[in-house]
Amino acid sequence: MAEYRKILYSLDGPVARLTLNRPDKRNALDAEMIAEIRRALADSAANAEVRVVLLSGAGKDFCAGADLAALHQIANATVTENVADARQLADVFLDMRRHPRPIVAAVRGRALAGGCGIATAADIILATESAQFGYPEVKIGFVPAMVMAIVRRSVSEKRAFELLTGGESFSARTALEIGMINRIFPDASFDQEVQSYAAQLAARSASALALTKSLLYQIDAMAFEAALSAGVNINAIARQTDDCRHGIEQFLKKP
Repeated sequence: MAEYRKILYSLDGPVARLTLNRPDKRNALDAEMIAEIRRALADSAANAEVRVVLLSGAGKDFCAGADLAALHQIANATVTENVADARQLADVFLDMRRHPRPIVAAVRGRALAGGCGIATAADIILATESAQFGYPEVKIGFVPAMVMAIVRRSVSEKRAFELLTGGESFSARTALEIGMINRIFPDASFDQEVQSYAAQLAARSASALALTKSLLYQIDAMAFEAALSAGVNINAIARQTDDCRHGIEQFLKKP
């Protein structure tokens, strides 16, 4: 397994744990951390034993976005350099979307700017009651540009506009109400709840989860008829898997 400096990556049975590990800087993103996230995603995707990827942050916060050095670099870089830099974060979002396993983000504390983007790029978001989310980029004349593609698929157009242009932080309860996150758990029992949730998801059929994730995201840009046709093809593929055949066999044996 590759060595990592700014994240922690480990295997806990069928769960791959990817932890942003710069707690003294609120797990702020820089080029090295982003590269390590991509490497860990590739490692977990290539490991057939992995069933779920659990993404979290060390310390009090999930991720506060870009660090100060990265912001300074943005201000002094050329257009070409800024495009290349922005592409790195966009590629993380693509890697997460294309990953064959479910990715669960466990958000404690603050998930802001690019950090909020990484959380919302996950397939499932679990949060503590006290967690805070936000896209404050507009406050410094910046644009939450890449994450917009994800936010727009998670909430209504009007909500997305308000979140992206207001720049204010919002609570986990608000995030749940608008459909941006999946579940809220008490702060005190959060780790146990997350572990239980990940274990239940990992117990599902790996092939069924992979095919479901692939189809769900494929149909984003499809017309209704095309989406149905894609569903027919995935349905036929699923029937040929060992998991499906075994599941049908066990179901038919029930009294």
